[in-house]
Amino acid sequence: MSLEKRYDFVLFFDVKDGNPNGDPDAGNLPRIDAESGHGIVTDVCLKRKIRNYVGLVKNEQPPYEIYVKEKAILNKQHERAYIALGIDLSSDEGKRKGGDKVDIARDWMCKNFFDVRTFGAVMSTGINCGQVRGPVQLTFARSIEPVVASEHSITRMAVATEEEAKKQGGDNRTMGRKYTIPYGLYRVHGFISAPLADQTGFSEEDLNLLWDALEHMFEHDRSAARGLMSSQRLIIFEHNSKLGNRPAHELFARIEVVRASDSTAPARDFSDYKTMLDGNEIKAFKTVVPV
Repeated sequence: MSLEKRYDFVLFFDVKDGNPNGDPDAGNLPRIDAESGHGIVTDVCLKRKIRNYVGLVKNEQPPYEIYVKEKAILNKQHERAYIALGIDLSSDEGKRKGGDKVDIARDWMCKNFFDVRTFGAVMSTGINCGQVRGPVQLTFARSIEPVVASEHSITRMAVATEEEAKKQGGDNRTMGRKYTIPYGLYRVHGFISAPLADQTGFSEEDLNLLWDALEHMFEHDRSAARGLMSSQRLIIFEHNSKLGNRPAHELFARIEVVRASDSTAPARDFSDYKTMLDGNEIKAFKTVVPV
């Protein structure tokens, strides 16, 4: 069943003593806005966690396969579409990288892969399956307050090679570093377009699975480096039409986060904050607000 309404949403999640999204161009330091000091988590990072959760829950079976995943060879997935459509890739049509079957191949990819019909994909490399503009889009997440990255030296009581052991005289230690932030509460904005959902086949069932993923995606993404990450609040603005009734930025402005007390000490827990909608505190994880 296709979507009959537009949705905009805000997700709050936090991290304790962890690195929510390291920057490989900066030695894996937590991503931070250099001007304001606020922490940043990219949309790509969050989409990865949603994909992993859906793949785990649905056991990577159609129509919930995952297109962009670890060690995936994307052009091989494109080939699957044409094979399923009965097109011989060695034929003249196949050699033209899809010929006039691109639209059909794109529909096949949307039907079988959850992340293609959700987030969209560029599938024109190799065998051409076209491009899909996804109905679900996310912004970068930004922390409510500035965060401070801490650097920790760590020691492994082992080395990788005999040469390293000889150089250390048998001490066999490997030094390393780990970066964390003590605490950060992050806010990310999301948008769901009903007209684009019609084009990709993103359904009500997919929407409910997305809400489920946003709530539980961190539960199956644990690692020592990421500390304790948790989804804390999900506020969904439900319009009563496909095109929507109000601009998203006006809806998002109705939500604010304030300190729970007058203390000026650095926040170290979600309980240090209150999430407010139109001046009223939100205490449930998921709140649906008619627009």
